[in-house]
Amino acid sequence: MTHIEIWTLALALAMDCFTVAIAGGVIMKQCKWRPMLHMALFFGLFQALNPLIGWTVADASRSLIESVDHWIAFAILGYLGARMILESFKEEEEKNFNPESLKVILTMAIATSIDALAVGVSFSCMGIEAINRLTYPIAAIGFVSFAMSICGLLLGIKFGRKFARRLRAEMWGGIILIIIGIKVVIEHTYY
Repeated sequence: MTHIEIWTLALALAMDCFTVAIAGGVIMKQCKWRPMLHMALFFGLFQALNPLIGWTVADASRSLIESVDHWIAFAILGYLGARMILESFKEEEEKNFNPESLKVILTMAIATSIDALAVGVSFSCMGIEAINRLTYPIAAIGFVSFAMSICGLLLGIKFGRKFARRLRAEMWGGIILIIIGIKVVIEHTYY
């Protein structure tokens, strides 16, 4: 993967964190740095660890899936992208969660990082065979998720619900995942 692809993927994965953080900011209504940093750190950490977990599981079963790995990567990224696009058009429901609670933050960190687990599987399917080749993508994913979470919290506090609906960050993240999935299939099929 190129640097641009890695940072674009990191941005796409961070869109769930960004969206949830906006909702958290809307509920907080004012800057409270301790819970904001907790949320951003947990979101970044889980987004960074789940690709490693997904890659480890897929790498252990590489010989079983080698002939169809590019189609698996495409299916995973395409599904995740389509799901993100569809979710972006749903009406934002009033969420009854306290964004300052560590239990809620942990739950949301797990929920927003499930896509990253699947991306870890697709890393293995793309031919990343050595764990040291994951360091840079994982660091980028964690950093971008952390930064986008802070930005989302601040935007949610500042602009509230009106802004969150217009941005449709999840839709753009989904489009990016689908494009990366198509690129993987084209590269494995024609090169």
